[in-house]
Amino acid sequence: MTTSPPTSAEIIDLLPDAVVVLDAHRTITAVNDAAEELLARPAKDLLGASADEVLEPRTRDGKLVWADGWPRASLLTRVRRIPEQEIDVMAGSGKTVRVAVTGRYRRDGEGRLEGVVLALRPIERRNTLAASGVEVVSTVSHELRSPLTSVKGYTSLLLNRWDRLDDAQKRSMLEQVQSDADRVTRLITELLDISRLETGRLRLRCQMVDIAALAEVVVEKVRIGYPELEVSVSFPGELPRVYADADKVEQVLTNLLENAAKYADSPDVRVEGVYNEGRKQLTIAVHDVGKGIPPAELPRLFNKFFRGTEGGRPSGSGLGLYIARGLVEAHGGRIAAESRLGEGSTFSFTLPTDAFEKAIGDGDGGS
Repeated sequence: MTTSPPTSAEIIDLLPDAVVVLDAHRTITAVNDAAEELLARPAKDLLGASADEVLEPRTRDGKLVWADGWPRASLLTRVRRIPEQEIDVMAGSGKTVRVAVTGRYRRDGEGRLEGVVLALRPIERRNTLAASGVEVVSTVSHELRSPLTSVKGYTSLLLNRWDRLDDAQKRSMLEQVQSDADRVTRLITELLDISRLETGRLRLRCQMVDIAALAEVVVEKVRIGYPELEVSVSFPGELPRVYADADKVEQVLTNLLENAAKYADSPDVRVEGVYNEGRKQLTIAVHDVGKGIPPAELPRLFNKFFRGTEGGRPSGSGLGLYIARGLVEAHGGRIAAESRLGEGSTFSFTLPTDAFEKAIGDGDGGS
């Protein structure tokens, strides 16, 4: 099961900062969900309106930001970044909101303004997000460096020595390039997932899902990357379908299986499902055999950027389990880990089996 790449509009909606797009006349042509929340106005009241009139942007001393033209007409370069500054904007509630605003604008060859994209962040969020942002950039930079270096190296070899390489060598290099490209894609997907989770904009596309069948599909896919993996799957015969987002559940189970493949000492892994009719929940567990996880690390496994300290193991981005927790909790379930040193670990998550009835009761059965 796969999802189509997000559109530009969907990506903008995932951003935690308010985004406002203006045309050459400073008319608002697009806003994202965060802008509607920040400005306390629905998109229909913003689109087509003059930003001067709707936002009334003023400097901290009360002067209109655009009174003398902004960006200034003397800046003739084609694309320019707007330096961050603090301004006050008017919200729909009639209250003034102080924001840090930055963005980019474009001018034509004669210096005429063509359009502006503004990003607005409430001042109270700027300092708390700054430290987190540095951590994200540091992690992403580290994780991207290795696959991109590999892609660059192999493509350079292929371009410069194509005639001297045999078919087997070419195929091997191209397979490695594809693997590294997949790794970059996964990291970008993880970042998008974090944005959705932390801004409350994760949208579940729920349907009735046969979890046992989905688990079989996940196992076959993971075996492609880890052919030595020996996985047994055990689910009870009479198992109710679960109202869930199949792609998200697949993502969670894939993460747990791949972790078992990478970190366990034995290729033997067991996936099992347990149905608790009284609690109206299904538990899916992944058991592995290995050294186990130190007790001190267990409480932090699902924290963002946490990576185990065991040497010689692939560290990853430290995002997979954090995202898995968010996806499970978005379904109304819980995720947990248990481990015994010298024996192995079990990662499990629950899904409610009465979610469809609750969705109908809340009027969301058709979503």
